[in-house]
Amino acid sequence: MNPQELKSIMSQGLLSFPVTDFDANGDFNAKGYAARLEWLAPYGASALFAAGGTGEFFSLTGDEYPSIIQTAVETCRGKVPIIAGAGGPTRFAIQCAQEAERQGVHGILLLPHYLTEAGQEGLIAHVEAVCKSVKFGVIVYNRNVCKLTPESLAILAERCPNLIGFKDGVGDIETMSSIYMKMGDRFAYLGGLPTAEVYAAAYKALGTPVYSSAVFNFIPKTAMQFYEAVRTDDMATQHRLLKDFFMPYLDIRNKVPGYGVSIIKAGAKLVGHDAGPVRAPLTDLKPHEMEQLAALIQSLGPQ
Repeated sequence: MNPQELKSIMSQGLLSFPVTDFDANGDFNAKGYAARLEWLAPYGASALFAAGGTGEFFSLTGDEYPSIIQTAVETCRGKVPIIAGAGGPTRFAIQCAQEAERQGVHGILLLPHYLTEAGQEGLIAHVEAVCKSVKFGVIVYNRNVCKLTPESLAILAERCPNLIGFKDGVGDIETMSSIYMKMGDRFAYLGGLPTAEVYAAAYKALGTPVYSSAVFNFIPKTAMQFYEAVRTDDMATQHRLLKDFFMPYLDIRNKVPGYGVSIIKAGAKLVGHDAGPVRAPLTDLKPHEMEQLAALIQSLGPQ
């Protein structure tokens, strides 16, 4: 798949980030991960992100990354495109990107580097180095310490033809609007705030109709129903699901930093697709929080 074909995929439909399966000891569980992908693939997501943020990329080692990507590619070949997460220090991000390309994924989502701050010149150099290390398409994730300005994105677009996507995890409406006005259709745009459904209608109005759904991991039918409501401007369905499920869900998610991932693994466990525990420094939901989440899921009906 060439970069422009990936851009086309990124421009429509619902995307999602499967959680990464770990066993009781916290080691990668390839069999469980393959079963998860086989379960999720038929529900209609345009692409799945292997080893993304919800997949705990930040906790993976360089040794286990290839196995995770290989499992995703082999399981989903001919079913749904796979985009791999890559990130961290520039040289490690390049290693991940090149390994993902070798394994046959369709592109990468470039997650932020970690800890240190950097100016725009350094961020440009980082993204450019990763883009030029591979031939397939790259989507840059604007979040935390990697916040690119419209001017920086214009420079990168000129230097890196395979930089085809921009995912926003910041939520600054003014900046997002400025980026879209400056770059137009040069990029495919993806809404990437945690629990993106809450912001989906607003982002669609900004020219970003596509988003990634984490709850697809455990309520795929409802996730697709909500996306269809956004696509067709069915505000009644959006408001009903926001009121009955997503806002109470946020009350649980917001109790502890890091629960944005933990609550997804909790949901998967509750619907019979246990992915094991999260890795430290994340923590799993407490029993009473599991009960609250179970009640919310039950209220939605069969998935």
